[in-house]
Amino acid sequence: MFSCNSGGADAKDNLSAVLCGINDLRLEQRPVPKPRDHRKYLSPNKPSQCTPTLEVLLQMESVGICGSDVHFLVHGKIGPFVVTDPMIIGHEASGTVVEIGKKVKTLKPGDRVAIEPGVGCRMCSYCKEGRYHLCPDMAFCATPPIDGNLSRFFAHDEDFCFKLPDHLTYDEGALMEPLAVAVHSLKQANFRLGQVLLVMGAGPIGLVTMLAGKAIGASAVLVTDTEDFRLKKAKDFGADCVYQMCEDKPEDEIVQEIKEELGCEPHATIDCAGAVQAIRISLKVTRTGGVVVLTGMGQLEMNIPLTSAIFREVDIKGVFRYNNDYPMAIDMVASGRANVKPLVTHHFKIEDTVKAFETAKTREGNPIKIMIHPNPNWQHCL
Repeated sequence: MFSCNSGGADAKDNLSAVLCGINDLRLEQRPVPKPRDHRKYLSPNKPSQCTPTLEVLLQMESVGICGSDVHFLVHGKIGPFVVTDPMIIGHEASGTVVEIGKKVKTLKPGDRVAIEPGVGCRMCSYCKEGRYHLCPDMAFCATPPIDGNLSRFFAHDEDFCFKLPDHLTYDEGALMEPLAVAVHSLKQANFRLGQVLLVMGAGPIGLVTMLAGKAIGASAVLVTDTEDFRLKKAKDFGADCVYQMCEDKPEDEIVQEIKEELGCEPHATIDCAGAVQAIRISLKVTRTGGVVVLTGMGQLEMNIPLTSAIFREVDIKGVFRYNNDYPMAIDMVASGRANVKPLVTHHFKIEDTVKAFETAKTREGNPIKIMIHPNPNWQHCL
């Protein structure tokens, strides 16, 4: 068994945050996992499938609360993913390597890593084409029936743990997950230096998308939202201009005002809200020949102005997580081109996980990104 770093968790203590049902989040002791040389997938289609993998054991340091975590807690499901059995929550995370599998070569105990939480089967056509995020048998942290990583210790695949430069914090490491979503969204838009970007929604994903767009070299970024607090944050974080959405205002009036604020039509619009109004406006305001990327999770069916977009050859693309985007996300932050630190507004120990999720649900204190720290010596994460 490994020897923890000074001030870390006890080797037998694997306190974990377990979602047992709707609004039923508990702290439980789970066995400390052992790094494996293979994984047994829990896909309902292939319950016994095994593929080669090399794992490392991580002492968890920072785990962010995502909107999907809150959705699972409040509703017990997201689309086809339903919580039927107790599941450890959490997927935005960083940790310290404390033990490695027998054949691991790229990591060693003491390495600080950002954790990409989704691993494909490595065998299907999507994985072999490099689009592993579309793998039908992906094992993704905290997506039923796969356990997440909000625990003292967590075992994960070597090649989905990315070393953090020495000057980056664990909190920044955990924020690589939402930033990777932003990077993937901008890749889908084929966004380039000097272009104009519109970001619909100033939640955590919208804010990191704005940061990533600026890092790539956007000539201007406008961020929309319905809340003054979030728009102020967007402006503080570097948005060139902001626009407050209003449900009662005619859509065409909103479209015209956004164009006037930007001084032009955006080359790309990234919808991070998922609201029908936001998507409709995205399709109307984006320039002819531009791109609209749907990153936010919205309704299964909605009424949107497709014909106008078709006539103007506005491309419409979807986003599902990310693939091969962590290296670029880490480089953006390490180089100083994207400052994600201000996104973290609240810190909690793992013992206070229920309180942390209550803060996320009620949004008391205007949280942007809440970090939970499983390591008792959590102050070094900052």
